[in-house]
Amino acid sequence: MTKTTFIGTGGMARHHLQTILANFPDTDIPVVAEPSDEAFKEAVKIFEDNGRPIPVNQPNLQKLLNDYRSELDAAFIITPHSLHHDHAKQCLEAGLDVLLEKPMVTNATEAQSLIDTVANTDKLLVIAFNGSLSPQIRTAEKLLRSGDLGELLSISATVWQNWDQFTVGSWRQVPKIAGGGFLFDTGAHMLNTVADLAGQDFVEVAAWFDNRGRDIDILGVVIGRLQSGALVTLHGSGDTAKIGSDLKLFCKKGIIYTDVWGKWLELQRLDDDTFKAVPVPESHGVWQQFLAVRNGDIPNPSPPEVGLRMAKLWDAIKQSAQQGGIPVKL
Repeated sequence: MTKTTFIGTGGMARHHLQTILANFPDTDIPVVAEPSDEAFKEAVKIFEDNGRPIPVNQPNLQKLLNDYRSELDAAFIITPHSLHHDHAKQCLEAGLDVLLEKPMVTNATEAQSLIDTVANTDKLLVIAFNGSLSPQIRTAEKLLRSGDLGELLSISATVWQNWDQFTVGSWRQVPKIAGGGFLFDTGAHMLNTVADLAGQDFVEVAAWFDNRGRDIDILGVVIGRLQSGALVTLHGSGDTAKIGSDLKLFCKKGIIYTDVWGKWLELQRLDDDTFKAVPVPESHGVWQQFLAVRNGDIPNPSPPEVGLRMAKLWDAIKQSAQQGGIPVKL
C-alpha cells in the first residue's frame, strides 16, 4: 500500500485522481491540501464515485506535513507553476518521495535547487511529464542513442490548442503565477520531450512571441541549435482548434515520428516507403510509472536533471523573445 497526499485538487489534479482511484486500489490518499472549498468538494465527488474514503483537507501544507508525515510515503503536487519549487522542496525535506506536475519549475535556478534538495534528502523526485514517462518516448530515446539511425540532423515540433479560450480569467494567464503562457503550459510538453529526446543542451536559441492582446504568450516560435550542431524548430499555437501535436526527429538513416505526449511512435528507415508503427509496452499513466520507479522496477525516466535542461531552454526562450528574437547563447 502506498499512502500519498495530493497537494492541490484543481482540474488537472482531479483528472489524475480519477485515474488513480479507479485503477490503483493499493494507493491510499488519507489527506490533501486544497485552499479552495469548491475544488475540494469536486474532488470529494470522485472519491465517493469510486467508493473510496474521503480524505481530510488540510490547506496548510506545512501543517499537513507536520501532522501526517508518519502516515505518508509520497506526495503528488499539482499546483500552479510558480508554487512547484517551494512545495516540492517542503515535501522532499519532510522525507516524502514526490511526483511533481509539469513544468517542474519556472527557471533554471529553481531547477538546480530541487536537484540539490534531492541529493541532500536522498528522496525520489519524478516530474509528471507524459512524454518522459511514456514507453514510446523511452523507446525512441533508445533508438536515437543506439546509433542505429545515424547522426541526429534536426528536430521539428509543433503543438496547438484552443488554449486561450478556456484559460481566460484563470491563473494560467497571470504571468507571476504561471511563469509563462501557452508555450510554458501545454507547450511545456513540447519543450520537455524535445529536450529529453535530444539528450543534450541547446547552445543557441532565438524566439518570438505573439501575446494577441494578453499578458502572456499565445503564439510562439523558437529556432535553436544543439551542442552537436543539430537544428531545432519549435512552434506553439494557443488560439486555434482543439489540441494536438507533431514531433519528428530527422536522422541520417531514418525519421522518428511521435507527438509531444508520447502517444504513439512510428519510424521510417532509409528503405521504407512509409512510416511503420513501433511496438512498445502499454502504459497506464504517470502514477503507474512513478510507482514503478519507487519499487525499483525501472530507472527514473523523468528526473529533475531533465527538468533543468528544459528550464535552461525556457530561460533562453524568454530572454530572446523579450529582445525581439535576438539569438541567445547558452
